[in-house]
Amino acid sequence: MTGQLNALLYEEVFVLNDQKIISAIIKRDERMLAFVVQKYSKLLWKIVASILLNVSSVQEVEECVADVFIFLWQYPEKYNPDKAKLSSWLSMIARSKAVDRYRSLIKRKEISLEETIIESLGYAEVKTSDEDKEELLFYIAELDEKEKELIVRRYYYEQKPAEIAIALDMSKKQIENRLYYVKQKLKKCWANKLGG
Repeated sequence: MTGQLNALLYEEVFVLNDQKIISAIIKRDERMLAFVVQKYSKLLWKIVASILLNVSSVQEVEECVADVFIFLWQYPEKYNPDKAKLSSWLSMIARSKAVDRYRSLIKRKEISLEETIIESLGYAEVKTSDEDKEELLFYIAELDEKEKELIVRRYYYEQKPAEIAIALDMSKKQIENRLYYVKQKLKKCWANKLGG
């Protein structure tokens, strides 16, 4: 019984704290917003990163998390402490904003993979036919899975070597070396095709 009472009291104090936080933000208390940012940044970063990190940069994840706090600052009255904890509400907003950003990024990436890679290899000025693009896709398909992932992450999703290193649990130097090797491999195939 005492345990249940303590749990109820804790919940009541927690909701009260969330109400105090929101009330302070409604009154434009910047210190309270800074407190919220400090308290929930890691949680929101994990949520957003789980949706965006494979298709974008760390900077994009950080911007999306910042958008959540901007939304809180602009619309604190939309939070209802009777319906959810502040952390749950912010998590829901983060998930929603990350999904929207994901969709937007995918739309922006409608340039074809092969055109992006042709450009990154320095052949953007060379007129390429559909047949050339299909041939490049064939060369890319011939790469092993790790090499393909490196090319797609670096030249299609525009991730930096340091970000790829984190995602693939490798050192930045290893990523740079492998990218150089794969790029040279593709350049050689492409140069042979153009020369022959």
